[in-house]
Amino acid sequence: MYRALSLGVSGSSAFNEMESTIRAMTQDFCTAFNTGNYDQAAALFTSDACFMPPHEESFEGTKAIERALREFGYSGYESLRFETTRVDGSGDMAVEIGRYALTVRKGTAILADRGKYLRGWRRLGAWRIIADCWSSCIRLSDDVRLNAGDKHIA
Repeated sequence: MYRALSLGVSGSSAFNEMESTIRAMTQDFCTAFNTGNYDQAAALFTSDACFMPPHEESFEGTKAIERALREFGYSGYESLRFETTRVDGSGDMAVEIGRYALTVRKGTAILADRGKYLRGWRRLGAWRIIADCWSSCIRLSDDVRLNAGDKHIA
């Protein structure tokens, strides 16, 4: 999962390499989560990173983030997909914006969730996530219906 960044001669080349590295690491995160390798997903964060899921308190640090990811996985979050729509950066800092989709299973109920995310990155030798937050496009009332036992909400 380590992807080193070698700076090119021109600023444009360095930016393109930064962008492709961040896009690839985002897919590494997705693969690690979907295969239950929560420790590998958490290793993409800095030791003091902040993970901010919707409707929950924030998690700080890689151990807390790993526990949160594991809890999400064990509680039915699966088939996570990311689509990076934008990467902007300067020097050793970058911001990634994108969309996500995933499935949440609760017993026989299935929620197909989708939304957007914002992720901050810092280069500390390798690029690492310093902050990650997302918000669902599914209204909270739909989630409440899921918990009440609707069989399928999409």
